[in-house]
Amino acid sequence: MARRSNFFSPWLASILIVALISFGSLPGTARADEFGDGAMNFIKGVTEDAITMLTVKDITKAERADRFRPLMHKNFALKGIAKFVIGRHWRKASDEVKSEYLKLFEDLMVVIYAERFEKYSGEKLLVKRVEVRNKKDALVYTTMVKANDGAKPLKVNWRVRQKNGVYTIIDVMVEGISMIMTQKSEFSSFIKSNGGELNPLLVELKKRIKDNH
Repeated sequence: MARRSNFFSPWLASILIVALISFGSLPGTARADEFGDGAMNFIKGVTEDAITMLTVKDITKAERADRFRPLMHKNFALKGIAKFVIGRHWRKASDEVKSEYLKLFEDLMVVIYAERFEKYSGEKLLVKRVEVRNKKDALVYTTMVKANDGAKPLKVNWRVRQKNGVYTIIDVMVEGISMIMTQKSEFSSFIKSNGGELNPLLVELKKRIKDNH
């Protein structure tokens, strides 16, 4: 790829890490209904797991990645996100290519985001309100505040989906910019520039994974 995707950038990785580690609530947080409550509790549960598993300082890079993988796999709709960002190319791919792509997509997210946990510096996300969009989707509105920084709070909103009582994160929007839409645009552009084939993308993902080990 010509340039590093924003989806995997250190900046967005830091946003995800802050959210996983340090959620708080503002007075008067809006609770839409039972689904909204569930979405809030889900995010807070992810937070507690992250604090327990990932903020330990005396572990190796590989150990941190091993701890991060099940946390991300459990709480993010990885397969759905991976399929969405390559669009129609998913339907045309062979089962073998699909399987390899899904594994590489997950591996890349794990190696990049796990590394960023070492650099957490006390930022905190405050939950402002929840908007229930339908029976399956809710949007959790938060702001990121840096400790003793004085900078303007950053808006970070989380799209949460519920299916059969299971909640997963399907998108993160930073200052109105959707991560999955950004990734879809960049992956689609890369695939198009390589003759509409997925194999060059697989090669690129392998390279990025190696570069981040």
